[in-house]
Amino acid sequence: MDSPRGRIYLIKSASEGETALTPTWVDHFDTCLGCMSCMTACPSGVDYGKLLESTRAQIERHHPRLIGERLHRWMIFDIFPRHERLRFLHGFLLAYQRSGLQSVIRASGLFSLLPLPLKTMEALLPKLARRESVAGLTPAKGERRRRVGLVLGCVQREFLSEINAATVRVLTAEGCEVVAPTAQPCCGALHVHAGEEQSAIALAKRMIDAFEGADVDAIIVNAGGCGSNVKEYGHLLRDKADYAERARRFAAKCKDVAEFLAELGPRSERHALPLRAAYHDSCHLQHAQGVRAQPRSLLAGIPELQTIEIAEGAICCGSAGIYNLVQPEAANELADRKAGLIAPLGVDIVATGNPGCILQLRAALARSGHSTPVVHTIQLVDAAIRGVDPLVP
Repeated sequence: MDSPRGRIYLIKSASEGETALTPTWVDHFDTCLGCMSCMTACPSGVDYGKLLESTRAQIERHHPRLIGERLHRWMIFDIFPRHERLRFLHGFLLAYQRSGLQSVIRASGLFSLLPLPLKTMEALLPKLARRESVAGLTPAKGERRRRVGLVLGCVQREFLSEINAATVRVLTAEGCEVVAPTAQPCCGALHVHAGEEQSAIALAKRMIDAFEGADVDAIIVNAGGCGSNVKEYGHLLRDKADYAERARRFAAKCKDVAEFLAELGPRSERHALPLRAAYHDSCHLQHAQGVRAQPRSLLAGIPELQTIEIAEGAICCGSAGIYNLVQPEAANELADRKAGLIAPLGVDIVATGNPGCILQLRAALARSGHSTPVVHTIQLVDAAIRGVDPLVP
């Protein structure tokens, strides 16, 4: 029942009234990563992703979760998709790290007394620095080739802001004027993937409203999970008469940053980066969006950078939206397996295209005693254009 075919059988049984949404039935869907690798493998082209999302929405509507689960999920959806609340937390967490308190508490073993979900959140916390803000409008360098919008994200906007800053630098260096509406909300990816459908719909409407007057040629997304969601706005809002067509137009403009740059073609010079880099495929990038060759093409365009493939590249690292927060044991097993495949490669750096994967891989490599940096693919391209060492903070 934990195979894609088994889960589809369960969906069919419930839809025909042959079974109820019992805790055991629900557990088979809670433990699904939603990584969509089954869609890549399926010879029949079954759209398992939409089946899973609609099923999870039914679960959240009709299945009463235990109070502990409800509180945990409430905390996740009340904080992580709200960048203004994350910004408020950023200052406290920065002080927590820079004061040395984090090191003291970790060394004391106090975290072993906390519930696993809270320990997981702390372990995933990146090393924070000052936020690198992105302007609402950044002009292209040289002759303008395109005018593009940029989806800023939530956790990424506040805790991994260097990725957005690098994205803007690369896009402008390649002749793009970049519009980043400050009013844009969370795209709703976490909500869609977890069955919080009504919240996802409300956020999608706000996102469309924020970009609608920007008059851009493309809307750039630099997070695999977010990209897979915004490209499906047409489906999500298909029954909303006032948004259905607008959602289809919005989704048609959405491109992953690697996808867009590969289509645009390079204009700026790349300086040599004499490094060995392992590339990790984000599930929602490779399986849901079908973007595999483009990030590798970007890396191949950097002189002296050697790109190394990771074994079992089609298998998830365990991040998977909120999966590593609600199913931490299974998520950590997957991450540790991935770290065990990366460590023997002896690479200088790991690149990937999704912030969740970055945090998950950093934590797993740290658990295994390795300090190999994990960055976004666009950060390596940015370093090559600027001629700086990506290993130097």
